[in-house]
Amino acid sequence: MSVFTSVSVQQLQVWLQDYAIGELVDLKGISSGVTNTNYFVTTSQDKYVLTLFEHNALAELPYFIDLMSHLAAQGIPCPRPITDNAGVGLHMLNGKPAALVSCLKGRDVTAPSVTQCAAVGTVLAQMHLAGQSFEAQYPQHQSVNQRGEDWRIRTATQVMSHLPAEDQVLLQETLAFQTAFDTTQLPVGVIHADLFRDNVLFDEDQIGGLIDFYYACHGVLAYDLAIAVNDWCVHADGSFDQVRLDAMLQAYRAVRPFNSHELSAWSGLLRVAALRFWLSRLYDQIYPQAGELTHAKDPDHFKRILQHRTKLYAALNKDC
Repeated sequence: MSVFTSVSVQQLQVWLQDYAIGELVDLKGISSGVTNTNYFVTTSQDKYVLTLFEHNALAELPYFIDLMSHLAAQGIPCPRPITDNAGVGLHMLNGKPAALVSCLKGRDVTAPSVTQCAAVGTVLAQMHLAGQSFEAQYPQHQSVNQRGEDWRIRTATQVMSHLPAEDQVLLQETLAFQTAFDTTQLPVGVIHADLFRDNVLFDEDQIGGLIDFYYACHGVLAYDLAIAVNDWCVHADGSFDQVRLDAMLQAYRAVRPFNSHELSAWSGLLRVAALRFWLSRLYDQIYPQAGELTHAKDPDHFKRILQHRTKLYAALNKDC
C-alpha cells in the first residue's frame, strides 16, 4: 500500500465518469505497505479506497473482487467492491488494473491488546468458515498462493548471496525444512495470507474491518493463523507474548477447532510463516521498487522471529 503509480485528480475524474458515487472531492495517497498503489478517494457521497495493482494482470483479479463481495455478504467485515454502472468492478487506470472498494471505519493498532488479539482470532476463524461457501459457489476460480513454496525457493535464490554467512545457513536450513514439511493432511480453504496489524482496522476494541485481501488464496487454514500470531503476538525480540498468543489461539479455536493434524503441524507452520515474511522483506530491501511515499520494512525483525520459531520447533520435536 504505497504510491508507485501516480494518479492525478483529472485522470481520476475521467476514470470515475461511469461510477454513480458522486463528484470527486479529494484524492490522497496511502503511504503504508510495499506492494500495490493505494489512494483514499473522497466523493460527495462517501469515502473509498482505490487500488492500482502493480504486479497482477487484470485476468488474475476477479478472484479477489468476488471474494470480498462474498465475504461482505456473509457478514465478514471487509471492503465491499464498488462497481460501475455496468456492474464491472475492475478497470485499467494509467496502465495498471484498478479497483475501488468501500472505506471501512477504524484504524490499525501498533500495540494490540489481549482483547484485540482475541477479536482477530475470532474474525479470522469466521472468515475461514465463510470462505468454504465461496469456493463452492465459485469453482471457476483457481487461486494460486503468490508467496507459496515455489516463490519462497525462487526468492531465496535471489537474496542468498547478499546475506552474511550466518543468515545463509539459517535460510538454507529453513528451506530444507519446508521441503520436508508435509502439509497434505491439513484443512484448506480461503486464507487472507497477510493478516498483519496494518491490515485490521479497530474502533477501540471492535473490529472495523479486515483489509488488503490481495494475497488471499486457497491454502492451509492453520498457516493463515500462524501468519497472524507471528505479527500480533510477539515481543520486539521475536519471542511470543504468551498472553496475547493464548488469547488469539483460544478465540480462533472456539470458532474453528484444530484437528489432530493441525495441532501436530502448528510449530512447523509458524516456522514457514516466518520464512515467508523474512524473504519478502529481504527482497524489498535488496531490490527496492521506486515510488512515492514508499516504506520498506525491516527484515531483521522477521529473522529474529524465524530464529525463535526454529528453536521452538526443535524443542517441541526433540524426541521425534
